[in-house]
Amino acid sequence: MIQITRTIAIEDRELSFEFVRSSGPGGQNVNKVATAVQLRFDAMASPSLPERVKERLPKLAGRRMTADGVIVIDARRYRTQERNRQDATDRLIKLIRKAAARPKRRRATKPTRASRERRLTTKKRRGRLKRDRGARPTSDD
Repeated sequence: MIQITRTIAIEDRELSFEFVRSSGPGGQNVNKVATAVQLRFDAMASPSLPERVKERLPKLAGRRMTADGVIVIDARRYRTQERNRQDATDRLIKLIRKAAARPKRRRATKPTRASRERRLTTKKRRGRLKRDRGARPTSDD
């Protein structure tokens, strides 16, 4: 059982790990030992996730989510299977926590009087600068 938040927990059986050869660090073992981890989690079919989290996950997961709603996390930072497995799990937890957090509602505000005046002052200064760049009329005396 993996605890995501106080109310969300995922069963271990919902996660599947596949070990593949890694292209990263590993010395002589790099061509012999499958240390990279592919974690798969079927988010859309998971009974552990509330609907509101399932709605936000595709946007947050991006390319990591397949069309079927399966999140695939590839971890190959470390030289050992165990550390890569932990890294993949931690990244999944972080992603689901982010989806579980309610986004702040945007409250429309009006610019303050001072900020409007600053904006206009800056625009006038910039306009004067550009106007002064033009050719000056020369007097032939």
